[in-house]
Amino acid sequence: MPKNEALKSILIIGSGPIVIGQACEFDYSGSQSLRSLREDGIETILINSNPATIMTDPTMADHVYLLPLTTKSLVKILKEHPQIDAVLPTMGGQTALNLCIEADEKGIWEDFGVKIIGVDIDAINITEDRDKFKDLMRDIGIPVAPAKTAKSLLQGKEIAQEFGLPLLIRASFTLGGAGAAFVETEDEFEAALSHGLEVSPIHEVLIDKALQGWKEYELELLRDKNNNVVIICTVENMDPMGIHTGDSITVAPAMTLSDSAFQRMRDMAIKMMRSIGDFAGGCNVQFAVSPDEKEDIIAIEINPRVSRSSALASKATGYPIAKIAAKLALGYTLDELDNQITKTTSALFEPTLDYVIVKIPRWNFDKFEGSNRILGPQMKSVGEVMGIGRSFQEALHKATQSLEIKRNGLGADGKSYTDYQQILDKLKNASWDRVFVIYDAIQLGIPLSRIHEITKIDMWFLRQYEELYLLEKEISEYTLDTLPRELLLEAKQKGYGDRQIAHMLKCLESQVYKKREELNIQRVYKLVDTCAAEFVAQTPYYYSTFENEMETADGKRMAANDSPVTDKKKIIVLGSGPNRIGQGIEFDYCCVHGVLAAAECGYETVMINCNPETVSTDFDVADKLYFEPVFWEHIYDIIRHENPEGVIVQLGGQTALKLAEKLDRYGIKIMGTSYQALDLAEDRGSFSTLLKDNDIPYPRFGTAETTDEALALADELDFPLLIRPSYVLGGQGMKIVINKQELEAHVVDLLRKIPNNKLLLDHYLDGAIEAEADAICDGEDVYIIGIMEHIEPCGVHSGDSNALLPPFNLGDLVIQQIKDHTKKIALALNTVGLINIQFAIKDDNVYIIEANPRASRTVPFIAKAYGEPYVNYATKIMLGEKKLKDFKFGPHLDGYAIKQPVFSFNKFPNVNKQLGPEMKSTGESILFIESLKDDDFYELYARRKMYLSR
Repeated sequence: MPKNEALKSILIIGSGPIVIGQACEFDYSGSQSLRSLREDGIETILINSNPATIMTDPTMADHVYLLPLTTKSLVKILKEHPQIDAVLPTMGGQTALNLCIEADEKGIWEDFGVKIIGVDIDAINITEDRDKFKDLMRDIGIPVAPAKTAKSLLQGKEIAQEFGLPLLIRASFTLGGAGAAFVETEDEFEAALSHGLEVSPIHEVLIDKALQGWKEYELELLRDKNNNVVIICTVENMDPMGIHTGDSITVAPAMTLSDSAFQRMRDMAIKMMRSIGDFAGGCNVQFAVSPDEKEDIIAIEINPRVSRSSALASKATGYPIAKIAAKLALGYTLDELDNQITKTTSALFEPTLDYVIVKIPRWNFDKFEGSNRILGPQMKSVGEVMGIGRSFQEALHKATQSLEIKRNGLGADGKSYTDYQQILDKLKNASWDRVFVIYDAIQLGIPLSRIHEITKIDMWFLRQYEELYLLEKEISEYTLDTLPRELLLEAKQKGYGDRQIAHMLKCLESQVYKKREELNIQRVYKLVDTCAAEFVAQTPYYYSTFENEMETADGKRMAANDSPVTDKKKIIVLGSGPNRIGQGIEFDYCCVHGVLAAAECGYETVMINCNPETVSTDFDVADKLYFEPVFWEHIYDIIRHENPEGVIVQLGGQTALKLAEKLDRYGIKIMGTSYQALDLAEDRGSFSTLLKDNDIPYPRFGTAETTDEALALADELDFPLLIRPSYVLGGQGMKIVINKQELEAHVVDLLRKIPNNKLLLDHYLDGAIEAEADAICDGEDVYIIGIMEHIEPCGVHSGDSNALLPPFNLGDLVIQQIKDHTKKIALALNTVGLINIQFAIKDDNVYIIEANPRASRTVPFIAKAYGEPYVNYATKIMLGEKKLKDFKFGPHLDGYAIKQPVFSFNKFPNVNKQLGPEMKSTGESILFIESLKDDDFYELYARRKMYLSR
């Protein structure tokens, strides 16, 4: 039982829709904490408005409230559940903390006798109020950068005069660095000061003397009620101060910190955590360190909650920070809890890593034309990947291979920059692809000292890069036949992919793979075990590496492999990789449900994914977790090692789907819908032919592979035209054009970005209503799980549209056509599993826009709205374990559910905010209304045409 026996019922506040600066790491933290509390018999009540997450699944908490995150919603819940003893606000990011403070100021917690656990209000106020934080640090003898707060333009100007430029301006009480900017000129200062005062909820900014060029570190801490503190992880930012840590490449353990500086930093962090309040829970502390021999340390900030970095630190170390933090909030002490990985040692220990992790953010600037792409103190990334390796070089390569930006790793893929001036510019103005540009600069012969001078990245990291380049240069002097075994092994140990080695040797990837086989250079799998193999780990959480062979006593040569293969029947689920616009957390929700459903059918489940923020990469979701890039070479080796019955690709979005062709070619079974059917739906031309053969209406169309073909087609089809490339997600590259000039410009641009793509041009149905349906098909029967009508007209991407479930003004005739077309298409595509179909409705005729025989973005939304586990059912059908007739469907919804997209345009103030066929939203919330007379619906419907752009 928990140590505080008074706590029987706890309210957890979630983080709401995903925005830049607050992504699915809080879904992971929240899910872990809910499971942790329920283990102790605590009744859990959750409020969160995000329908796409595992956290809001009905199985996660005793009571799930999909309500807007407002104090009004809190009061409603507290009235319905007077038994609530406490609120845990530290698992839902800044959104949850801000709501907790607002409720506290309004006296809501006091009115209902609810205690705040895991943090205290004073700690939040001290850490958020920049002035109070600085004063406290001075009181306890921790150095901070010279800084003052300003509540007006005049105050700000006086401070700037006193400190002198350059300066850092930061808005108080904001998330993801909103309102933060470095300023080097007076004009920049005035604009940044006005913006900071505007975005701060209390209209206050902190003006710091800039520490640009200093090194940046983060520590993740846990503290219990007895004041025991453990430091779970030390993370070093490869990028120096000046770039938001969410946009920085980060490395664990710290690589360039001396032991004495590390000890000083530890002592400071522990002192800081003990000084900000008397709570038990998690904390994140950030420091700047001077890049000289003195290694002066300055405290930047402390966050008394589970943070973005704590999700990373949990995955990096195998220490489940949120799970333990929830236990500590109940009153347990660290020495009473088990280490979750070894199960035999206590949680009062500091993890030791015998490997390196590298996190690289994933950006989506292509969705925000005209945005400022230079990285700075305001976070701009939409997701992240993590690579695990035995060395920094291997982990760095694995992380770059995980990004899914058509790169095979660092260099050696024919995509390097070669223009001297362009490289210098990208180094000077920190760009999203600087991780690759450093390599290009070395390749071009720019000295390390010059790269260091421009970027201020520590020389240790730059030398690591240089070693990689020298190895590439050496290998390039050989052919496949003459390459020595030790050089090939070294390249693999340093993370180079077979594709890159093939590029160096001017041969095929398959030839390099074959050569590795002949020379017995095989991937081996190692455990992430928190304690550098000092104790036996019970947790099947693996990464791959290459090792030199050892010779055993009986003369057998081998490399040690920690991943034993059982003789149980297995299913592999391919994850969805890094979050990005168009492919977010909803696919992680689907993957987790797929894993759980396969386990219910008696399979051993194997998960492959590289996203540190998600529930799917939690080490106790699948029977085995491989934290590896969702990249062909890595996946193929795992498949050969595990020998599964088959692979599920329908649940991991476009990432997993793109690998279907390779799986099919190599004779690996795809569970559910076949590769041929998936490909037919993706290929715009073939799919339209299938519609024609089945008498299903679709807009007049044609396909083109060149600009000339596209211009010739335009004469037949009439403007406006919708142009769509094949095999893309989130409406990438889609555009409505109204004349030949626009058409030519867009087609030329598309074929440059996506060469050899088949483009579909269809006559755009101006003023049509858009609707979509999700269904499950078992090859014989079709069950439609939901039909949604979009409030915005056809032409706004479905991910950016407000959608109502069920439809609100489609007549019976139209609904019947939708049902008939859905069933016909699902069966014609031989769908086994999920399918999503989008429709345009004009003059009571239903036209097909597209069909995707896979899990869609809307499946979790429909599952939450109707209270049915649709992904579970669909997975059992994919596995051939069940047929549709085996399930009893009982959807229940009073009134309507609205899927509301959420945008992060505030991060890109100069961007065109009009919506069109290319998706721009970063997340979504769900809103339940009783009737169409509801004010929220009326407001949405009234402005439905405001956004459409061509």
